[in-house]
Amino acid sequence: MTDHSTPIPADTPGSVGQAPHLPEGFGDTFTSRYVNTGKLRLHVVTGGEGPALLLLGGWPQTWYAWRLIMPTLAKSFSVVAAEPRGVGLSDKPSDGYDTGTLATDMVDLMTALGHERFSMVGHDIGMWTGYALAADHPNRLERLAVAEAAIPGLSPSATLFNHGKVNEKLWHFGFNRLPELNEILVRGREYGFFSHQFRTKAATPMSIPEYAIQTYVDAIAASPEALRSSFEFYRSLDETMAQNGRRKERRLTLPVLAIAGAEGLGASVKNTMMLAADDVTSVIVAGAGHYPAEEAPGATLDALTAFLAAPNATANRDAL
Repeated sequence: MTDHSTPIPADTPGSVGQAPHLPEGFGDTFTSRYVNTGKLRLHVVTGGEGPALLLLGGWPQTWYAWRLIMPTLAKSFSVVAAEPRGVGLSDKPSDGYDTGTLATDMVDLMTALGHERFSMVGHDIGMWTGYALAADHPNRLERLAVAEAAIPGLSPSATLFNHGKVNEKLWHFGFNRLPELNEILVRGREYGFFSHQFRTKAATPMSIPEYAIQTYVDAIAASPEALRSSFEFYRSLDETMAQNGRRKERRLTLPVLAIAGAEGLGASVKNTMMLAADDVTSVIVAGAGHYPAEEAPGATLDALTAFLAAPNATANRDAL
């Protein structure tokens, strides 16, 4: 099979070679590569052996969000930690940020890497894309694990006047959808804006280390296109919600794991997926907020490995 990927030089900012505080031996297992899907060029970090496993993060993160759990997963899986269009070192086109297009991007990516069937873990916007991929391309996914998101067009919509705590978690949805003003206000203030997301959505203000926050901010502050793209996922919500209105007419039958932080979305992740899928297992991770793979990597790994290794359905687990 033709190899559609090319290694990325180790001195490239945003690549494995320049990522700070990686687990010991990370660079011996994982490499950064560009993959040409035929439509665009995407950055992936790959390593390991076994069945294919796609990891797709959310806003405003990069592949780096998975760093703490990737080495263990690579012992059993061919791990592909992908940056979607608009993120990190991947191409940043002006359109295509609806979840239908994002899901097709991931299918094209895995095809280019030689993976016809694969399992997937999606966090935040990666959860949106995972749902779209499972609904639109059901023959490609073995299993789907999702974490810490509501799904626009599937989950009930929040009201305009919410309780203050709810507003603190959801206010960015309206702001991020603005056509231009958000870029004007955030440009040159990227650290203040994006660090606030991590400090307020994690279980504690210090749950995500400063070096990780700076890594994510640097990726977005690297260019005007990166900042613009960070908002395009939200600006495409009208299209995504219309698509999900159609998707929810056909239920998912593959096994689904819903992961949530006890200090994050809690039971609502399971409740969201039960609106769409027949076989849903729920794990609520104690001590974690919106970023369980970083805040509680051990518990997150326990949940994922049990789910991915199960021959059929997994036993329900209410908490770790």
